[in-house]
Amino acid sequence: MRRLVAISNKTSKTLAALVAITLLLTSIHMAAAARISALKRQQENLEKTTFSKQPSSALSTLSPASDLRSGHGQKSIEQQKEEQLSAQADASLTATHQRKIVISIADRKLAIMEDGQVLKIFPIAVGAESTPSPDGDFVIINHAKDPIYRHAGKEIAPGKDNPLGSRWMGLSLKGYGIHGTNVQSSVGKAASHGCFRMRKNDIEELYSLVHVGDSVMVRRERDDMIAEVFAAPAVPAMVLAVKAQSADAENNAQIASAATSATVETNEQ
Repeated sequence: MRRLVAISNKTSKTLAALVAITLLLTSIHMAAAARISALKRQQENLEKTTFSKQPSSALSTLSPASDLRSGHGQKSIEQQKEEQLSAQADASLTATHQRKIVISIADRKLAIMEDGQVLKIFPIAVGAESTPSPDGDFVIINHAKDPIYRHAGKEIAPGKDNPLGSRWMGLSLKGYGIHGTNVQSSVGKAASHGCFRMRKNDIEELYSLVHVGDSVMVRRERDDMIAEVFAAPAVPAMVLAVKAQSADAENNAQIASAATSATVETNEQ
């Protein structure tokens, strides 16, 4: 009888221990499940809060199709291209050998410079008194060979009657640029509608030296800096030819990679 009692006591203790362990594991499992559920709710609330605080521009990026269907924030193809070219121009400003154009309205001359050295100086036509050329700091944002001229609903194909000549380099001021002309005798005079005209050979040479992103500094009055630039000797012709080949290769690569239009809207008439 004593042996049976002893066995019964041992069994009871074992069962009690098993029950205690089971209860402990159940409690741990329930606590873990509750913790996981709480973390999920916190994450969902955080995502909702972050999404609701996003600016309208971010939401537009997330759902461009709905913006276009509703008509809000829609941009024309021309505006998109212009913004793309402007961005490319800004990125190009970090080039190691940045070229710069300096224009003196008073002297009616244009200088192309690289690393502070004058490469060459060209005569130009500037704006007439009634349609003066702008002065300030600009950037070349696009360029085109044999551009199609468009102004006030009129369009002229490339050729001898095209007022833009054989080359166009557009400034970051809409409607203004550096280009050729179908009136060669106007070069050296105040005769344009605000743009800067150049003779055929000169504009094609300049075009070979300039690429999108180069800066253009236009000054109306003569000052010490302008006097120094246009008094500086140009580089030898052989060195200039090498630089022109290098710039032309860059231009060709840019034209191949960027969707630029050959139709030019300008203030020239």
